[in-house]
Amino acid sequence: MPKLAKNIRVLRDIKARQGVQDNEIVRRAYLYVARNQSLPPQVRYQAQLQLNTFGRYTRPTTVKNRCTESGRGRGIMSEFGLCRFQFRLKALKGELVGVRKASW
Repeated sequence: MPKLAKNIRVLRDIKARQGVQDNEIVRRAYLYVARNQSLPPQVRYQAQLQLNTFGRYTRPTTVKNRCTESGRGRGIMSEFGLCRFQFRLKALKGELVGVRKASW
């Protein structure tokens, strides 16, 4: 079976994760200022305008757990970053360290 190529969804998710990581501190600072009721409205408004200038892939809500092999967005085992089907295939081949088929 040929190795699956990187799915565009996986690449988009990697880009979103990187964007969130790069801008996290600055975004949180602007959010804190924008939500702080004790600050003057003008300062809060300026902070909100700065928040609006950030791109799509800087928001944490754009990050979605996806299978790193197939790009599937459902049934993800977050410890391995794989969907259940890919997890099963790799586990049966013995490619996952510490995982093997149960028998009792």
